[in-house]
Amino acid sequence: MNKKTIGSALLLFAASAGLTACGGSSATTKDTGTAPEAKKEPFTLSLYAAGVSPQEFDTRFRKTLETKFPHITFKYRTNQAGATITELVSQGDIPDLIRTDIPTLKTLYMDLGLAYDMRDLIKKNKYDMTRFNSVFTQEIVDVVRTGEVYGLPVPPYFPQVLYYNKDLFDKFGQPYPKDGMTWDEVYEVARKMTRVDGEQIYRGFSANTMAWLRDNQFSNPILDPKTDGLSNFERWSQLFTNLKRFYDIPNNAIAKTVGDENNIFSKGNVAMQVNQHNIYLVLPPELNWDIVSTPVFKDGPKLMGQRGPAYWSITQQSKHKDEAFQVIMEMLSDEIQMEDSRNGIPTVLTNKDIQAALGKGHPLYSKKNMNAVNFYPPAAPTPKRQSGLVDIAAGTQQNLMANTFQKVATNQADINSALREADEQLKKEVEKEKSK
Repeated sequence: MNKKTIGSALLLFAASAGLTACGGSSATTKDTGTAPEAKKEPFTLSLYAAGVSPQEFDTRFRKTLETKFPHITFKYRTNQAGATITELVSQGDIPDLIRTDIPTLKTLYMDLGLAYDMRDLIKKNKYDMTRFNSVFTQEIVDVVRTGEVYGLPVPPYFPQVLYYNKDLFDKFGQPYPKDGMTWDEVYEVARKMTRVDGEQIYRGFSANTMAWLRDNQFSNPILDPKTDGLSNFERWSQLFTNLKRFYDIPNNAIAKTVGDENNIFSKGNVAMQVNQHNIYLVLPPELNWDIVSTPVFKDGPKLMGQRGPAYWSITQQSKHKDEAFQVIMEMLSDEIQMEDSRNGIPTVLTNKDIQAALGKGHPLYSKKNMNAVNFYPPAAPTPKRQSGLVDIAAGTQQNLMANTFQKVATNQADINSALREADEQLKKEVEKEKSK
């Protein structure tokens, strides 16, 4: 997307900076003593969100929506056999609202002919887009490349933090990690915490390597935005070199598979792990853990790598676009996001009070150092492919890089050779897409 297009989109976001929207909730009409508002005709509004259970929707949204909009019946569906979004579209049963995300925005929204530009509704409702962290509003504009706004960001997003096992630090008499540590400092802690006690090996460090590489603090993309192949060899070499040294510590070998390494912290014999704060990540109740801020490079950006949020999007086919936007405004209101935050769901808003409330109403998170999540601001989204260039599915890219690092960490390939191989594989994937 060219600078003119980006500028136009950002001007739209900023245009309502001085206008209030009741924290994102729909505005109320002032009582002037005139005739009461006509009774609203009842109708059904259909919502679809892949991967979000009906129980979660009911807990977070349903009661508030039914109270706010008593004339609307909310029909909520999630993906299941025979009812994926692709199948619903083929049946002509198209929802009014869809919870989209960046990796599938093109294939499961735009390519299905569902895309609807929300800019007119944003302007009509004088909706204050500056209440959102611009990292999240900019990402969906970057994906589209032509200025349309196809969705508003909905929590949660998934920030990176450093988990640590308090029992292991107590066992070996070492001080706990703290917020603001550098990678070099964490490396020294990992060396001290990697131990052999009888027949038990205690590893000092592990990582969700797939998430950390994909959501790196430099916002370095995998596929180059301008050319076909790996982006910025030097940066990827730096990232691989930093991570590999941890797995070169004697007795801290990486697990056999990417998935095993991602999940190994839950076993109880690993002192630290870089991973996402993720409300869907359930650690064993007997694990005595806490978190601190993600490590940063000494001379690098003081930012938190993150996996961005989903978005509420309206479909082109909806006959209730105005009402659908009102519903989105309510679901993204300060009131609901405050409750989300208290339950451990990181907000997409810049509101400091809502950020500070993170986890305070949750039985587990209220006992954890949730300040770690907001210690650094989130890194910007990775630059997207230039218009006209063939892209590769995000899942394909992230799996490729995670598997590439796995080869390096297990000494099957040196870093330079592995990155060259990844570059060649990316080029092959691009050619596959071109031939479709």
